[in-house]
Amino acid sequence: MKFEGKVIKYGDNVDTDVIIPARYLNTSDKKELAAHCMEDLDADFTKKVQAGDIMVAGFNFGCGSSREHAPIAIKESGISLVIAKSFARIFYRNSINIGLAILECPEAVDAIEDGHTVEADLDKGVITDKTTGKEFKTEPFPEFIQNIITNGGLVESIKNGSFK
Repeated sequence: MKFEGKVIKYGDNVDTDVIIPARYLNTSDKKELAAHCMEDLDADFTKKVQAGDIMVAGFNFGCGSSREHAPIAIKESGISLVIAKSFARIFYRNSINIGLAILECPEAVDAIEDGHTVEADLDKGVITDKTTGKEFKTEPFPEFIQNIITNGGLVESIKNGSFK
């Protein structure tokens, strides 16, 4: 599974209350959640994000409240992949469960800048900053997790019989 897109970069400790503020948790409409994604941190996020873009962030991404709404808002906004130095465990699991691709790679996060173009190969665990030509290695997901992400999440994987 490969992704390529323009980078939108954030720092450390981006919490779920910033990703999707609590005032929008009364809806499960994915488009509505996407419309408010990151608005308290980056008012222009929804204007600048394009389908396929890649979010890059620092340590402890997705910390705070346990809410499935956060990875849903990110995925529905058009972000195809989040690369971070580390993820809060519940966000990490929620992302896989809803089919949002994520990778941990501190070295890549340190080197990649906002606006760069990045390619990531989840099968091989390789991230390439196409703007600079630098390549970074990370641990690829096991095949069963890659299948969950490819199928759009755990529920879809169960529905189509690919989760065993």
